[in-house]
Amino acid sequence: MSMIAVFFGRLFIAVIFIVSGISKLIHVNDTNAMIAAAGLPGGLAIPTGLFELIAGACLALGVATRLWSVLLAAFVLLTILFFHREFTDPVQAMAAMKNLAIAGGVLCLFGYGHTRWSYDALRQRRRNELAAHRAQQHATEAELRAARAEGRAEAVGAPVAVEKRPFWRR
Repeated sequence: MSMIAVFFGRLFIAVIFIVSGISKLIHVNDTNAMIAAAGLPGGLAIPTGLFELIAGACLALGVATRLWSVLLAAFVLLTILFFHREFTDPVQAMAAMKNLAIAGGVLCLFGYGHTRWSYDALRQRRRNELAAHRAQQHATEAELRAARAEGRAEAVGAPVAVEKRPFWRR
């Protein structure tokens, strides 16, 4: 049940960034004006919108979830610093608390991002399967080398140390 909650939580947080990124890309002039009013250099609307859109899509799909969650947490905390620093204004204080909650949510994804129904989990499962296959291959090759060495020793006439192996491994 907790994996389902993490999955939906990841999707809900991703929607926030996807919608925000699309909005910034649609309203570039308004976003640039808001960024300039905060004292930041103009022209950041498109890069910011693309960042939010790509990061949100990656969170939704579960691609590099830990990386994107840390980047988004830093982004949201910087948003508080630059855009919601008037804590005496109730509206600004509420926006800062909302962003703080979002940063907490994406940091939780840092810890639980490799859950089912994500690309990261699929990739990790595949890595584990490949590692198990390589280990099995290595064990098989070691047994073959031992059997060949035993055969060569018998051919030469040297005494052979008989290894006690279970009947299914002979």
